Amino acid sequence: MQNVLLRAAAFACLGVATLVGLVGQAHAAANCIKGDRKPPYTIGWANIYSVPTWMKETQGTIEKEVDALKAKGLVSKLVVTDAQGDANTQIQQIQSMIDANVDAIILIAGSSSAPARVLAAACAKGIAIMNFDSLVDTDQVTAKINTDSAQWGAQAATWLIDAMGGKGNIIVLNGPAGVSVSDDRRKGATPVLAAHPDIKILTETNTAYNVAPAQEAVTNLLFANQQIDGILSLGGALSAGAINALDKEGRPMVPITGENARQFLEMWKSKNLKAWATMQPNWLGAFATYAAVQALQGKDVPAFVKIPLPVISNANVGEYLAKAGDFPADGYIYSPYSDGLFDQLLAQK
Repeated sequence: MQNVLLRAAAFACLGVATLVGLVGQAHAAANCIKGDRKPPYTIGWANIYSVPTWMKETQGTIEKEVDALKAKGLVSKLVVTDAQGDANTQIQQIQSMIDANVDAIILIAGSSSAPARVLAAACAKGIAIMNFDSLVDTDQVTAKINTDSAQWGAQAATWLIDAMGGKGNIIVLNGPAGVSVSDDRRKGATPVLAAHPDIKILTETNTAYNVAPAQEAVTNLLFANQQIDGILSLGGALSAGAINALDKEGRPMVPITGENARQFLEMWKSKNLKAWATMQPNWLGAFATYAAVQALQGKDVPAFVKIPLPVISNANVGEYLAKAGDFPADGYIYSPYSDGLFDQLLAQK
């Protein structure tokens, strides 16, 4: 009888231990999360560079979200670094965050491969790692958050072809060569264009995501190409530069794609253009911050969160411009966001 009781007690203890283990596993539902970090949390924002307006706006959404989380007692501090475009500097700054034992790291990667080792070290330490926009190759992060850049390019090409009636000459404007977002947008457009042989690509160019260099590049293309029927622009500032170039050279406006750059949207409306745009929402930074805190609290956060691409058309461009005063003149008018939207995105399967 004594042996039976001892066995029963042992099984009971094993059951409790198993239950505790399962609870611990449930609490650490997301990758890298161990469940031993308690609020208020310290958030690290490992910024690759801070100069472009898009990045400044993105950091603004992070700071706003941190303020909201501070008010709830969930966050105590935001640590911000700026690698000034240098991937190696960013790696060193991430290591400093690890040494300081931050609870979460928010990351736009300066390199897809270089940060792998330092991110693995952060993950092993139980730090939540939220990677958005420019993604890393490693899976040693809590979550990757992004729109589908290939879909971006495919949708832009499809709209332009339809707007041109399926035939004509186009030029293609890409972002800087080697930037993953730009390359992926162009890859997405490729099969769509290939399926329409009556659309002729006269030429294409790579340029920085700024109006002035884009205008200069398009001006050169205009001199070399007299008949242009459409412009496949894979960036908003590129579109604004293209319109400036057409205007200055007295060339007719043609169907054009782009994104949510305020200058482009204002030109679109004032010149009554036939245009289409989407966006890489600046609030991806806020969402990454919110998701990091959710993960640290034991909530299930998917390894990849796909953000739907909002579409700006002639039907709703006015709605975006109605909010223009809330954004910088050289900034991006992004769509509204809320914790409710963030919860819906995290609930995606």
